[in-house]
Amino acid sequence: MIDLSPLSFGCAPIGGLFEPVGDAQALATLQHAWDGGIRFFDTAPLYGLGLAERRLGAFLKDKPRDDYVVSTKVGRIIRDGVPGADLAAWTENRDKVFDFDFSYDGVMRSVEDSLERLDLDRVDMLLIHDPDDHHDEAIAGAYQALDLLRHEGTIAALGAGMNQTAMPARFAREGRFDCFLVAGRYTLLDRSAADELLGVCEEQQISIIAGGVFNSGVLAGGDTYDYAPVSDELRTRVRYLSDVCFRFGVPLKAAALQFPYRYPLVASVLSGARSPEEIDENLRLFDMELPVEIWDALEAVR
Repeated sequence: MIDLSPLSFGCAPIGGLFEPVGDAQALATLQHAWDGGIRFFDTAPLYGLGLAERRLGAFLKDKPRDDYVVSTKVGRIIRDGVPGADLAAWTENRDKVFDFDFSYDGVMRSVEDSLERLDLDRVDMLLIHDPDDHHDEAIAGAYQALDLLRHEGTIAALGAGMNQTAMPARFAREGRFDCFLVAGRYTLLDRSAADELLGVCEEQQISIIAGGVFNSGVLAGGDTYDYAPVSDELRTRVRYLSDVCFRFGVPLKAAALQFPYRYPLVASVLSGARSPEEIDENLRLFDMELPVEIWDALEAVR
């Protein structure tokens, strides 16, 4: 099992996801997370097309290297270019694009690029990022590259980060993985990770990092589920969950944030933030003491 801070920092928002953040606010947000005890930071080349890695590296440069854990990802090579509509969510660094590359050589280049942006000589964890349409190359190329880095001691843990559960379950049977970042598939609203993946991870003692716990906003008062408009059916389910929380005097966001960590294999709950105020809210909700009866009541909604 991987030793991580129970609540961790997802760096996508400080890469300018959906709205600009700026260097000063990004650094202030990271410092607030650090002051609150967060020591695991997850980033990726995709986040801000390299910008999130650079901002995280600038923040960590004066921190003792053994006091924190950093994960980044492979599978995308950042290069100069004019971004199209598919990259409109990234509001800063608008002169970069990416190419998918899960080959052995591409992954080694990606790692070198990330270390340069992070200004680090190593990262603790590397994740194969969104290989949904690249399974064969991810196993034959990316996995082999990361397995070598792990064998050499360059990284401590090898994993994959995805918004689905079928391919990670397949990966678990095809290689030796240490962890999976499961985004949006083990939440109050979506338990699909429990169908197969969690059982496989139990058998092989693979740690889970639970991301996307608000399902892109619908469990936090928003109008999107997996970055798409919420259906009437899902809106009704969320209302039932909210009603249960209201009866117990508990914010729905607190239950959503704490739910995954109740599962023994979940090493950390990953939540992004773009401001110190959002960090304060995440810490408060994650540490809030909830009545044990609420979990059975929420389960009954299903």
